[in-house]
Amino acid sequence: MPRKASATKKAVPSASARSGAASVAGGSAKAAPSKAAVPEPAATEPAARRTAAAKPAARKTAAAKTAAPGTAVSKTAASSSKAASPKKAAAKTATPKPATAKPPRNESHTALVRRARRIDRELAEIYPYAHPELDFENSFQLLVATVLSAQTTDLRVNQTTPALFAKYPTPEDLAAANPEEVEEILRPTGFFRAKTRSVIGLSKALSEQFGGEVPGRLEDLVKLPGVGRKTAFVVLGNAFGRPGITVDTHFQRLVRRWQWTAETDPDKIEAAIGALFPKSDWTMLSHHVIFHGRRICHARKPACGACPIAPLCPAYGEGETDPEKARKLLKYEKGGFPGQRLSPPQAYLDAGGIPAPPLGAG
Repeated sequence: MPRKASATKKAVPSASARSGAASVAGGSAKAAPSKAAVPEPAATEPAARRTAAAKPAARKTAAAKTAAPGTAVSKTAASSSKAASPKKAAAKTATPKPATAKPPRNESHTALVRRARRIDRELAEIYPYAHPELDFENSFQLLVATVLSAQTTDLRVNQTTPALFAKYPTPEDLAAANPEEVEEILRPTGFFRAKTRSVIGLSKALSEQFGGEVPGRLEDLVKLPGVGRKTAFVVLGNAFGRPGITVDTHFQRLVRRWQWTAETDPDKIEAAIGALFPKSDWTMLSHHVIFHGRRICHARKPACGACPIAPLCPAYGEGETDPEKARKLLKYEKGGFPGQRLSPPQAYLDAGGIPAPPLGAG
């Protein structure tokens, strides 16, 4: 018997073997246990428990690997349930804002120069008749008209200056004028009292300091009452043929939309844009940009869908993009309407431009 028990012990290490041994002994559960029914060595039980405990841990590890990096499984489930909220889902799917505030991606300075000059070339083809939109016959008239154009339209100035220059054709005449009479003429332009002081003051300065002639130097012009850099460059570029950049409201708006510069100070804008173009291009560049700002790229409702330079514009989409609706926003000759000059250049008329009506007409 000891030998048999020993053999049984070696041959039957499992629970199923133990049940078989019990059947051989008589099939009774009450039979006295033999050495064959002795449980497996205790050392095997902890190993089994470790194996069983390792399975849930493995499942947790696998779940953690499938979750987003650095995110617990429970947090992922919670975020999934939150995403099901209709309000939050709607917020996530809302239409994003136009990417107009982003600069052209990775645009180097060289690329900026090329893009800026290409836009100017395109504008030169669109507006081959671009010109100063103030009526004038000499440098004195252009100087006075430019001073009067502050805070009003060129059209209003052009409708006002014929009466002014008919009565005061020279700086000496305007310097000796009665301020009240000048104010009455300039009333339609707005801020007429301040403008009267400016035009009479600059006329006196021209008479006393420059022999009644408009100086052709920037440093002299900006010393005259009411004359800043913008006014001086208009006169220098269009009356003397000396290059200058005219930074008016249209110019400021467009160069920022095109992301040529982020500056807001007119003097800094002038310097930044001047660095992108040859000096010989400055005067006509100003006309091209201002023409485009008045006709297509408006302040409130730019006609993006009718803009020929849309592919080059990082601000495309700020305005109306539907072509039919955009065409209705076009102004002056582009929209089939009168321009701002009563006596425009012939090239403008040949291009389909319509002269503006005189003051009080229609």
